[in-house]
Amino acid sequence: MSPTSPPMRSLSVLPLLVLLSAAAPAPPRLALPIACSPGSDCFLQNHVDRDPGLGVSDFRCGAQTYEAHTGTDIRLVNDAARLRGVDVLAAAPGRVVRLRDGEPDISVKAPGAPPVAGRECGNGVVIDHGGGWETQSCHLARGSIRVRVGQEVAAGQPIARVGLSGNTEYPHLHLTVRQGTRTVDPFLPDTGAACSARADGSGLWTSAAAAALAYRPGGAVLNAGFADGPVDNARVEAGGPPRPGRTSPALVAYVRAINLTGGDRPVLTLTGPDGKVLARSESAPLDRSKAQWLVYVGKRTPPGGWPPGLYRADYAVLRNSQPVLARRFDLRL
Repeated sequence: MSPTSPPMRSLSVLPLLVLLSAAAPAPPRLALPIACSPGSDCFLQNHVDRDPGLGVSDFRCGAQTYEAHTGTDIRLVNDAARLRGVDVLAAAPGRVVRLRDGEPDISVKAPGAPPVAGRECGNGVVIDHGGGWETQSCHLARGSIRVRVGQEVAAGQPIARVGLSGNTEYPHLHLTVRQGTRTVDPFLPDTGAACSARADGSGLWTSAAAAALAYRPGGAVLNAGFADGPVDNARVEAGGPPRPGRTSPALVAYVRAINLTGGDRPVLTLTGPDGKVLARSESAPLDRSKAQWLVYVGKRTPPGGWPPGLYRADYAVLRNSQPVLARRFDLRL
């Protein structure tokens, strides 16, 4: 070989270079995408629907989803919390590539609600995380978006607030994860199985986010409290009915639970300071799974008002005669 000949490249490195270039990009690790405490002031309402047919199935083979649902829904406890303001956060570092603002914050069930066809996401932000991975945050509050297209964001950075825009009946964040055109379930990103009853749900989440969003097979209590009269969802969404006093028209205990299963039997019991049962509601087994279920029980105030003391409510959901969800709460008059 002459001194002017170019050096020969070793052929032994070529296969390694080919393998490196063909390696799939690592997926993002997703932090909690909302500034709340799941299980306390927000709750995971719906998972991705993994059933390819007309049925529904979440990643644990349960029914905490609905037909063709493509994301993870984290719900606020009521609309009063939305009005106080709850931040939506970037789930992972990336660059904002699309957004929409200007859609009204109104439940699709409200009288006069505008059509949402083609704008089901409402106000939203799409973030590119590299390697074809992106997240889309939906149902954001009108006028709350704090980022612009092209902006780089860090994990945990506030990008907007939870709203009521688009195709929704209650305030929540809908987070969709995609790789290319494929929707990915962040709790079970493996496409090899439709669901797994033993899946731990860690998936794409950081350890802290996975722990916060842990699966609740028995459902969850969204709201619980006492009222001075009959209770409905509108009053609960508005922040809860007025608490009763000793001379209020009635003493009522209420619970709104989410993600109950067909066959579950909710039971709510109200007892007085002397330990005697004042009222009890024991529902028939639910005919099907319920995304939310409100139950209340109470009694009219006796002449002279309620005796002073501690009044107690006990709520339980029985599944095959075994409790899968329970809550006790008190009121001192």
